[in-house]
Amino acid sequence: MNHIPTVLYAWSVNLWLHESLEVLVNFFVITLEFMGLAVIAVTAIKAFYNWIKKDPQTRLRLAEGLAMALEFKLGGEILRTVIARDMSEILQVGAIILLRAALTFLIHWEIKNEKVVENEHSH
Repeated sequence: MNHIPTVLYAWSVNLWLHESLEVLVNFFVITLEFMGLAVIAVTAIKAFYNWIKKDPQTRLRLAEGLAMALEFKLGGEILRTVIARDMSEILQVGAIILLRAALTFLIHWEIKNEKVVENEHSH
């Protein structure tokens, strides 16, 4: 009978720690998502301005900004796996991670190609 209060205390501490972790992870997920959004917005505005000026590096700078934004967003998705509760949530987050990783790969490929074209034009 003396063990019941101890078990209840341990259970409540465990519950509090789990809820605190969830709040902390959600805070950082939202922060990373916001940072990615801010990078996209600033990059898009700069790219539009550079496009108007007919800057030949506009595509390269836009692609680099989008790649950076995707890295922030990918970090948020990875953190989301920490608090996933069941397999369907894990699969959903995993699919999002795969899509964002594929987009990042394609953007890095585009950056590499833009740099090659830029080097060819500068020589």
